Amino acid sequence: MQYGHFDDAAREYVITTPRTPYPWINYLGSQDFFSLLSHLGGGYSFYRDARMRRLTRYRYNNVPTDTGGRYLYVNDGGDVWSPTWLPVQADLDFYEARHGMGYSVITGARGGVEVSTTYFVPLGVNAELQRVRVTNLGDTARSITLFSFVEFALWNAYDDQTNYQRNLSIGEVEIEPSTPCGGSAIYHRTEYRERRNHYAVFGVNLPAAGFDTDRETFLGGPWAGFADAAVPRSGRSADSVASGWYPIGSHSVDLDLAPGEARDLVLVLGYLENPQDAKWADDAHQVVNKTGAHDLLARFATADAADAALAELKDHWTELLSTYTVTSPDEKLDRMVNIWNQYQCMVTFNMSRSASYFETGIGRGMGFRDSNQDLLGFVHLVPERARERIIDIASTQFPDGSAYHQYQPLTKRGNNDIGSGFNDDPLWLVAGVAAYLKETGDDSILDEPVPFDNEPGSEVPLWEHLVRSFGFVRAHLGPHGLPLIGRADWNDCLNLNCFSAEPGEPFQTTENKAGGSAESVFIAAQFVLYGGEYAAIARRRGLAEVADAAEADVAAMRAAVLDHGWDGEWFLRAYDYFGNPVGTGADTEGRIWIEPQGFAVMAGVGVGAGPDDTSAPAVRALDAVGDLLGSPHGLVLQYPAYTTYRIELGEVSTYPPGYKENGGVFCHNNPWVIIAETVVGRGERAFDYYRRITPAYREEISDVHRLEPYVYAQMIAGKQAVRAGEAKNSWLTGTAAWNFVAVSQYLLGVRPDYDGLVVDPQLGPAVPSFTVTRKLRGATYVVTVTNSGAPGSRASLVVDGSPVGGNLVPYAPAGSVVRIEATL
Repeated sequence: MQYGHFDDAAREYVITTPRTPYPWINYLGSQDFFSLLSHLGGGYSFYRDARMRRLTRYRYNNVPTDTGGRYLYVNDGGDVWSPTWLPVQADLDFYEARHGMGYSVITGARGGVEVSTTYFVPLGVNAELQRVRVTNLGDTARSITLFSFVEFALWNAYDDQTNYQRNLSIGEVEIEPSTPCGGSAIYHRTEYRERRNHYAVFGVNLPAAGFDTDRETFLGGPWAGFADAAVPRSGRSADSVASGWYPIGSHSVDLDLAPGEARDLVLVLGYLENPQDAKWADDAHQVVNKTGAHDLLARFATADAADAALAELKDHWTELLSTYTVTSPDEKLDRMVNIWNQYQCMVTFNMSRSASYFETGIGRGMGFRDSNQDLLGFVHLVPERARERIIDIASTQFPDGSAYHQYQPLTKRGNNDIGSGFNDDPLWLVAGVAAYLKETGDDSILDEPVPFDNEPGSEVPLWEHLVRSFGFVRAHLGPHGLPLIGRADWNDCLNLNCFSAEPGEPFQTTENKAGGSAESVFIAAQFVLYGGEYAAIARRRGLAEVADAAEADVAAMRAAVLDHGWDGEWFLRAYDYFGNPVGTGADTEGRIWIEPQGFAVMAGVGVGAGPDDTSAPAVRALDAVGDLLGSPHGLVLQYPAYTTYRIELGEVSTYPPGYKENGGVFCHNNPWVIIAETVVGRGERAFDYYRRITPAYREEISDVHRLEPYVYAQMIAGKQAVRAGEAKNSWLTGTAAWNFVAVSQYLLGVRPDYDGLVVDPQLGPAVPSFTVTRKLRGATYVVTVTNSGAPGSRASLVVDGSPVGGNLVPYAPAGSVVRIEATL
């Protein structure tokens, strides 16, 4: 069952009913100011850091699920309704929500009145705009009143939801019935007198008939909900002033509409900062200096100004998304590659894992591992910001090469709540830097001074950080010559040094069996893959001895994986604290795990003579993946799932069978197998796996999938789950970056290398021809592929009319257009 449809020409997903299986959201903002917006008007806004600079309040784990947000109430002669359906839930004659690139348009109509609101964050502006058009669809004059609504958070989102003994006494606002630009504004200034120099403004560009800033007055009492709000039902604002308790922002605007007439208004929710010595507009320090807010409101004082900002935003996305495009007979493939997958990659770049409808924005910051992997999916779009992100990430590294697992985006300092000790983290920095170098050729980044643990005076060239990353893993090997796992590797829930029997103990920060020798085959495969990249970078820097030594270490690790990480039909997952194998056919549960199968083959471990070489460990491991981990909804993480708690394995066995890391389809690592299948030349299997988890191909089962059919989810319930096929944790997942890498660089087969563009498509026969246009280092490459889909077939290339050997096309000068014909 579907609840909407794709509009590819507009780059929008169109939701045609408010009653979707779960709130379907969009992200607004691209630099410092961000908003989460559901198709029902739910969500919240923040500046840079979802925990430390939260502008509006949102309650997770609520009933109904999506309660609170930015709302409009319409009072049409006593008939009260909301164009977003929530919160009033009055039946609408028409409803539509269009989620686009950085904007959404939600339209509702009832009783001959239509209200359409476009929500977006203009480029370079720290504000969310709501551009509202109200239309009288009838043949008689109408007089209506609109009531806006936002609920202010008291800045620190964690404190806002916990410290009520203080918070219910500190709320402060200012009201400006008439702004210099002719509208009205409400200012949230809690703690501004004391320790803050920032405030929020919520303004409307028309003179307001009234206002409210006290939540209980607006709702009608502590027993009233948003659906029954008293002020909109009364038809007039109460002009309430919050003092302590719960500050909100609401304007009422009276509109008289002739038959067929439309009226426009603009609502602005903005974040402002003042210098410490210019906080106040008066000597008594009682009135906020509103100069910045007045400039902001004046900038968007007309609907035309808002429309121009929206047009600029759309042009921005048109330019960004032109960097990599495909034209093929498969419209679902095209829409994911050209629009939604790249869009999601940019959202994960901005958010990491910090703020979604599954992450509150309170407990997690930017992940060291997460952000490096996200970089793989957005470096081609905004390479200059990728450079900045790499420096931020590397600055949280410790001198021994390990790193904080997370850091806060506002301060860019390591997060002690999670700590360090995740032994896969260091090598992800090598992965991110290698991707940046291949995309840009900017070797100067390696000489950029970068501190350790953000300590001034500790700066060394970024290259030295890579040396420490590689050296950390090399220096922490176990008895089989495989890397020690530490607190965990990529799988945070595989906690081999935890042994937690106490309720409430965090698995990732409890290490009560320190001194063990638990080893990770996954990190070993990671070392082979990214150790090779490290050696390549060293050689390019003229460090031949360093490169030779690294290549020797990589060769030793490759041998260790085959000697001690091979179980006979597939790769082991790990060795536990006691030296027992994990992920072995000798066990009854958790016999085979997906991570080492995909990553080892990606790294070229055990690859034989081709797809038919059934003696090669790579082919045998991938065959086992298909046979044992396969399901209609993707490849499960391990099989069989654990049915009892394995204290020596940690959190992984605490989930019910088929969910999350215990036998769920963890979409993040499915692309590793997709890439691995292209490595051995089995494009048909790779493309089949791709389609199983890619949302556009799952749209028709949205009632089963439940989450947005335009972006990837982190997890889909596995074949042993009670509700197999149901997705959880959409938007903020490394799935976005890795699937874009898989489809753009390996299925479609167009990927940058250090000295040229590799063209090596492996898609199988389902897409017999396609064209990729790739902008890279100032040149444009147009790659036209004629694809037989034959297993093991590799493309022969004709570049600008001349046949070339191999699959590497040297980079052309900036401004060039290179035409490549690839035939399989």
